[in-house]
Amino acid sequence: MSYKNFETQAVRIAESASDQREHSSPIYLSSSFVFDSAEQARQMFADEIPGNIYSRYANPNTSDLIAKVCAAEGTEAGLTTASGMAAMFGSMASLLSQGDHILASRSLFGSTHQLLTRVFPKWGISHTYGDIKDIDRWEELIQPTTKMIFIETPSNPGLEIIDLEYIAALANAHNLLLVVDNCFATPYLQQPAKWGAHLVSHSATKFIDGQGRVLGGLILGQKKYVDEVQFFMRHTGPSLSPFNAWVLAKSMETLAVRMDRHCSNALKIAEYFQESRDIEFVKYPFLPSHPQYHLAKKQMKQGGGIITLTLKGGLERAKRFIDQLQMITVTANLGDSRSIVTHPASTTHSKLTEEERERVGILNGLVRLSVGLEHVDDIIADIERALEKSR
Repeated sequence: MSYKNFETQAVRIAESASDQREHSSPIYLSSSFVFDSAEQARQMFADEIPGNIYSRYANPNTSDLIAKVCAAEGTEAGLTTASGMAAMFGSMASLLSQGDHILASRSLFGSTHQLLTRVFPKWGISHTYGDIKDIDRWEELIQPTTKMIFIETPSNPGLEIIDLEYIAALANAHNLLLVVDNCFATPYLQQPAKWGAHLVSHSATKFIDGQGRVLGGLILGQKKYVDEVQFFMRHTGPSLSPFNAWVLAKSMETLAVRMDRHCSNALKIAEYFQESRDIEFVKYPFLPSHPQYHLAKKQMKQGGGIITLTLKGGLERAKRFIDQLQMITVTANLGDSRSIVTHPASTTHSKLTEEERERVGILNGLVRLSVGLEHVDDIIADIERALEKSR
């Protein structure tokens, strides 16, 4: 049976019950699966018939998760990975060869930046960065060897928004693959495939899990590309454990209700602090002061659960502010039920040069706030108290 609405799909799409008639999907902690005969084994290995062979290839729990997220993203196929970075790496490495070129948005997560600048050059794969503010000039950056455009929107941590419709049209006009990191928006708030993305990647560790428990990644998209990625990932081995897949599949059932609260809290906090005398700038996609506010409203259902606050006083003020927080947790993760603060310039994006950070708006006074599910008044009170004591 098919379901029209996201919330129902996330709850009701599941693996068929076993002969035990369970209501909640069990965990299939098995490294391999039994064949009825030698001929059945041959047929499965030859891809002539479907079926589970080995949990590095597939497992009922990973299949359950894939079905839910493909329905949410509106994609034909998908696969799971052991972490978000395995998904980012796999979505690029599996489709690129020596001599290929990637056009990427300059605003990327720090580890993705390291892939482009330090890992792929060893294999003869080059890249060029395009600035989001000059997206109209990206066509000039396409080279004869360009094979892929890789972007994240909203970006981490600068919350810059890329026009998915425009960039998909550019990719198709030049016969390029478009891969979109959709981690910050989640499948609930944004579906890049509906705008023309060929592949969509996620760190499921973040909002999809939602409680800071497990690592996981996802690659979703058109079947012909997913099949290529799957071959590469099966034989390089970054497979998701059945337990983590089970956790993430259950988490998908509550993604919509959690994201509604994350977004509601985040918007209220952004609105509250945009006039604060301690803050130079508050950035949030659904705040009218955001440079791409109208674009965010066009392609996102809500503004997401991440805010950036650029504090007056730079690095030292940001450090004092973080140290004065009493409730909000200091950690490098995001998308948790608990509010989290991070100083990107000294942690997640510390491997970038200061010039590289400044070009994407990661100033020394910027802190990234992952807004949790606590009562919004308590989050605001903690921020206010820390701002006052850090003066």
